[in-house]
Amino acid sequence: MSPESSDLYPTTRPAAVSEAVDRAGLDALLLTPGPDLRYVTGYDALPLERLTCLVVPASGEPFLMVPRLELPAAEHSPASRLGVEFVAWDETDDPYAEVARRLGPVARVGLADRMWALQSLRFRAVMPEAEQVLAGSVLRELRMRKSPAEKAALAEAGAAIDAVHNLVPQLLKAGRTEREVGKDIAEAIIDAGHARVDFVIVGSGPNGASPHSELTDRVIRPGEPVVVDIGGVMPSGYCSDSTRTYCVGEPPADFTAYYEVLKRAQEAACAHVRPGVSCESVDAAAREVIAEAGYGEYFIHRTGHGIGLETHEEPYIVAGNTEEMRPGFAFSVEPGIYLPGRHGARIEDIVVCGEAAGERVNNTTRDLVVVD
Repeated sequence: MSPESSDLYPTTRPAAVSEAVDRAGLDALLLTPGPDLRYVTGYDALPLERLTCLVVPASGEPFLMVPRLELPAAEHSPASRLGVEFVAWDETDDPYAEVARRLGPVARVGLADRMWALQSLRFRAVMPEAEQVLAGSVLRELRMRKSPAEKAALAEAGAAIDAVHNLVPQLLKAGRTEREVGKDIAEAIIDAGHARVDFVIVGSGPNGASPHSELTDRVIRPGEPVVVDIGGVMPSGYCSDSTRTYCVGEPPADFTAYYEVLKRAQEAACAHVRPGVSCESVDAAAREVIAEAGYGEYFIHRTGHGIGLETHEEPYIVAGNTEEMRPGFAFSVEPGIYLPGRHGARIEDIVVCGEAAGERVNNTTRDLVVVD
């Protein structure tokens, strides 16, 4: 069952954010369209040159600056339940000056991490004395720990992308191009319940050795491994992301050997997840298996990234990140082995840290799937 919008975007969230702003020593957060604004309000606002901005002061009531022509969309969004004042502005108004006037003198403000430069510079012009910092530093603690409703949204997204992977063996055929297969996968992502496609990677043969390979007109040949990394955005706003590796016909012997290593590495990292372990130790759990088998130099990226309203967000599962896992952390576990010019493999699941262990939201087989 899909999580309710009222659970995903609770009316208590603006107050929680205001408290976080105060703890961070900021005077206000300024959130323009993007994941931060949607997290706080549920409003998936269009990114336009006209300013839409949620202003969350450390003290005082938040308000949403919105172009008058976008007011109906804002009023029909979950933001309408929050009791936040909507301040509609007309074409001849200066909304930046109005934000500055309402806030009064400020020393430090947090700007949405994805705010356009043209907007941040306009805010600097009307608040020249204010230090600008990233809002992400304030919101990270809230956004990293997923609520039960957010975990349900990620589980729904995981089930939807699993349904697509279950179809992939029917689409992968020798003689088809990566682009042809990718087009069919994109259609399946929408059919599975996503609101939009985020990405489709179909890396065949040597293209599978490039983790972010783009779709090409390369023809898939018999005996070639194919890395299929796909994801989309659900109507809830929450993202899916899962990778499986397939082989069209009998796989090469050297590929089969390192695929089994990869499978053990992915399992080791998933089994290591629990509260209190460091993010970098999850990366190390996968990396050690691969390195001991002699493939360490071919694992060329971090083990994972956080996921939620963004496909890539905190926490990052990488060496150097000593932050401890806490219940509610959601992230990918996706080790890979890539042999340049030959082939590659990756296995990726989204994992949520529970009270005692990690819980996968992706459940299709992790065995190598050989298709005719």
